[in-house]
Amino acid sequence: MSGLPDKVRRHLRSPSTRLAAFAGLLTYLCYAYAHDSWTNPALIGVAVFFAVFMPAYTRLSNKAELWANNRFGFVTAGRLGRFIPQFAFNLAVFAVMLWGGGMSRSGVATVGGIAGAALITSLASQGLQYLGTYLFARGIGDFNRNVLVGLCVNTVLTALGTAGLPYGREAFLLLGFGLGGFLVVVGILSDLRSIFAPRGGIGLFFGTFNPFHNTHLAILKRAMAERRLDKIIIHPTLIPRFYAEAFRKGQIRVGRLRADGFQVYEKTDKADVNVDYFPTGNVFLPPETRRALIELSVAEAGLGEKVDVLFLRETYDAQGFQGVIAEIKKRHPGVRLHTLHGTDFGGMMVRSICDECGWIYPWRILRRDDISATAIRKGAKGMTPAVVTDVLDQISRSLPEVAAGGRRFRNDNGVLTGYVQQ
Repeated sequence: MSGLPDKVRRHLRSPSTRLAAFAGLLTYLCYAYAHDSWTNPALIGVAVFFAVFMPAYTRLSNKAELWANNRFGFVTAGRLGRFIPQFAFNLAVFAVMLWGGGMSRSGVATVGGIAGAALITSLASQGLQYLGTYLFARGIGDFNRNVLVGLCVNTVLTALGTAGLPYGREAFLLLGFGLGGFLVVVGILSDLRSIFAPRGGIGLFFGTFNPFHNTHLAILKRAMAERRLDKIIIHPTLIPRFYAEAFRKGQIRVGRLRADGFQVYEKTDKADVNVDYFPTGNVFLPPETRRALIELSVAEAGLGEKVDVLFLRETYDAQGFQGVIAEIKKRHPGVRLHTLHGTDFGGMMVRSICDECGWIYPWRILRRDDISATAIRKGAKGMTPAVVTDVLDQISRSLPEVAAGGRRFRNDNGVLTGYVQQ
């Protein structure tokens, strides 16, 4: 209990908490004005509920989509995973508001009753949340907070639309069926490209590869066989852009360096308690080391002629994977591109980025094996190529130089650089 006051203070000064309080106030003001229900208990109760539980609601919405993505591996399934609970929630809220007199029955009737209102606002919410994640993927804002901002915008238009106010109803319908419907179409087209993809071309394999393990090799071989790829280009993340932004703001830091070369990130006192800063984990090998492990593993597997490993630091730091894809297109004009991705948070984020960069054909892999990068980072053995196991063992012994695969690297606290031929 001694730390409770500090936790309460951190919660209260959280930008997400303040934004949720604003969302609750906005909900009350918009519906009270639009439906003339300033003293209605049902409206006040819903507004207070939003103010208190909105951050948790956004996190649960994100997790529902991630669960569906991991389970099925289709964009449409993931969006349905977010849409269905949101539709049920909105339906319940509108039912309470209508029953309690917090909404105009005649106004709600103009958008198809509470079922129509719930459908349209859920579609609009999907579109606005997608915009939030789109900005997040480009290093703008925070994943959960961007979603919360989208919900605030949706609140205003839903209040005006369900009241039947001039232009409010039209804007509400346009946002729901326009932006939400567009998002549905984009997702369906992405899934169709993944099912009916033509053969041949170049595969793009992006990810943290933290570290490169046996399933990564299996994915390379299987994708080459199924899509008959001419080659595959691998580019590891450097410091993911959302981590880099949190580092810049002093919200996270490298807490300690493990003996095996992994850096352990931790939150600082400046961190927002409502933000998940480590959606892909908080233990990372340095990017130079991950690159070396990929190159060594590919060579050891005899795939050196079919797999290229890119490491475009300046391009990635400035533009992320969007810039990397643009550079690959410049180097291979007119060549068909395929996205190799998993169905976890990072994998679906990569797929989303690739979908936004043009007509790229997704190739998803549903992870059903027991190999886990998380388990490897915790010390599990037998999940990585022999050369990765060997290199990590040499790093853990703090050797000044690491030798593997006919190469020799300088070992600077787990950072492998400057390799030369032996």
